[in-house]
Amino acid sequence: MSKSVVTENFAEMLEQSLQGIKNFEGKVLKGTIVALENDMAVVDVGLKSEGRVSLREFGFGGEQDLKVGDIVDLYLERMENRDGDIVLSREKARREAAWEELEVSFSKNERVMGIITGRVKGGFIVDISGASAFLPGSQIDVRPIKDVYSLMGISQPFVILKMDRPRGNIVVSRRAILEESRAEARSEIIATIQEGNVMEGTVKNLTEYGAFVDLGGIDGLLHVTDISWSRVGHPSDVLHVGQVLNVKILKINENNRISLGLKQLEENPWKDLDQRIIPGSEVDGIVKSFTEYGFFVELAEGVEGLVHGSELSWTKKNTPPSKFANVNDKVRVKVLEVDIEKHRIGLSLKQCTPSPWKAFLDKHPIGSIVEGEFKNSFEFGIFIGLEDGIDGMVHIADISYERSGPETLAKFKKGDLVRAKVLDVDPDRERVNLGIKQLEEDPFGTLEGVKSGDILTCTVKSVNDRGIEVTTDKGVLGFLRKNDLAKDRSEQRSERFAVGERVDAQVISIDPKTRKLSLSIKAREIAEEKQVMAEYGSSDSGARLGDILGAAIDMEKIKEKAADKKAPKATKAKKAEKEEE
Repeated sequence: MSKSVVTENFAEMLEQSLQGIKNFEGKVLKGTIVALENDMAVVDVGLKSEGRVSLREFGFGGEQDLKVGDIVDLYLERMENRDGDIVLSREKARREAAWEELEVSFSKNERVMGIITGRVKGGFIVDISGASAFLPGSQIDVRPIKDVYSLMGISQPFVILKMDRPRGNIVVSRRAILEESRAEARSEIIATIQEGNVMEGTVKNLTEYGAFVDLGGIDGLLHVTDISWSRVGHPSDVLHVGQVLNVKILKINENNRISLGLKQLEENPWKDLDQRIIPGSEVDGIVKSFTEYGFFVELAEGVEGLVHGSELSWTKKNTPPSKFANVNDKVRVKVLEVDIEKHRIGLSLKQCTPSPWKAFLDKHPIGSIVEGEFKNSFEFGIFIGLEDGIDGMVHIADISYERSGPETLAKFKKGDLVRAKVLDVDPDRERVNLGIKQLEEDPFGTLEGVKSGDILTCTVKSVNDRGIEVTTDKGVLGFLRKNDLAKDRSEQRSERFAVGERVDAQVISIDPKTRKLSLSIKAREIAEEKQVMAEYGSSDSGARLGDILGAAIDMEKIKEKAADKKAPKATKAKKAEKEEE
């Protein structure tokens, strides 16, 4: 065999040998301690050279804890470093072994033991047999704890929630262990208690709606309404954390949630209360507390009633309840209603004094005249200040017979004295209805006897594009539409008329309900034309209307002259005076 062939075979065998050695990288190997030098242990793992491992990685107290010949597990990181030595790690070997054990525990959902070693953002670091795991802050306990450092450095059980070996992530939970233990404890305690039992407990936490009480491994809720027969604004008013008290088991629901009662250990002060506190009677009580909608009055030990804001004063509306009394003030109230089942009593402060509306009705019966100061106006009317702080309302329809709307309200100014007639008083609804127009005679009544077709002389009150508004001598308003202003279409122009001008118009319709008077000049002209045609012409005479009207006028003049000759001198004198006027 030639020398070159031998060289090639040796190189190939060396390469295969080195490749085989490299395959050990990232694996855990058995090694033998061959020497202890200062703080390092020299270990032979059966490879081309020996490795050195710090004694601290073994977790022992010092060199005396190891001796030559001991066999240990080591993790091969690299075949050689820059000094040509292989790199070994005892800590990583332990971690690899721990990962394998943890994966088995994770697959079986078994508990593992660990030690909380430090705190990081969002949670804690837990050492589990050499492997580092993350404990989220939400998984450390079933409820927030004040001293988390008291849990560090103690070996305790955990449950693995998640494992990701390629990334080296392990997430564990301590809370799951506690919840499981609590569930077992709850089951044991619930099996031994029944509704109606009285147990000793410790107040653990206070909320707005009640207190959580520890019954020895299981919590129950003491609702705020079950703390005392008296009204309790907040549990902290009567209880404090750490307080030991006896409570009654009221209910255990299907989810094993326990409802507790404290007041149920005392006699119910509401029993037969309706026989002692009778609706309609007046009683004395002590003001205990205020709310936005009234205040509560204690009538007996553990019994309170509410004076609602609407029952504080007859006339002072929207006034804070605290303006009427102070806490611990003695007040006299009237009992409105008693509801034993709901533990509610309705009280009234104002009804212990006479109603000003009843006094007003006695003093001012329906139809009487009153005077008061204009207070304010609204879309539907105005309010007038009357005696004893009450207000009377004048509906917009009762202000004027002829006017309505904003222009009617605009004439009133704050501070004006206004006279009105009492139309209605309702003490129960606290209302006084007044009328201003009722002080005057209804001008529409002057049209009594006037019928459709009659001719009325009116005065133009206003002119607009739609027509003209007129008023009779008695003040009744009427309206003439544009097409009713003249018979001839060319004369149907409202601008022909001036305010103050007198016009004769025929009544078209009268509606007392809607108070509308409809008039027409056009209808009057047509009626007059028909009358003239009937008296002085005929349809087949061939004469024009102008000729007939001219003849009719001449005939009227002849009749007037003949009448003047026959009339006595006194009559003629009166006629002359009338013409001069």
